[in-house]
Amino acid sequence: MAAISIDDAFDSFDEHWAPRLAAEFNGQSVKLAKIHGPFEWHHHDDGDEVFLVWKGAMTMELRDGGVVLHQGDLYVVPRGVEHRPVADDECWLVLLEPSTMLNTGNLATSERTRPATPLDR
Repeated sequence: MAAISIDDAFDSFDEHWAPRLAAEFNGQSVKLAKIHGPFEWHHHDDGDEVFLVWKGAMTMELRDGGVVLHQGDLYVVPRGVEHRPVADDECWLVLLEPSTMLNTGNLATSERTRPATPLDR
């Protein structure tokens, strides 16, 4: 397998809230997503979710407050915790999560549910 340029991978798509599968390992996925605006409130019963801001900034809204993340910041949303990512401007995220995890968690049938599309290589 060849090395993946994360910047080139992000340059290969424009769609917001549509994760791209960059790699898989030990039952985990590395996904890339561009976000803009608010997502839906949801939680994941099947695992923790790691958010690493590659470019831009976002707020991870939680029912008891929020966490502001800037480029280079990492945040773990524990399994079962209701959350909603929000980005006022476009934000690029690297996500680490179980391979079976849907982006909408407990809202599996939401109109925003998107399986991770493999990156074009």
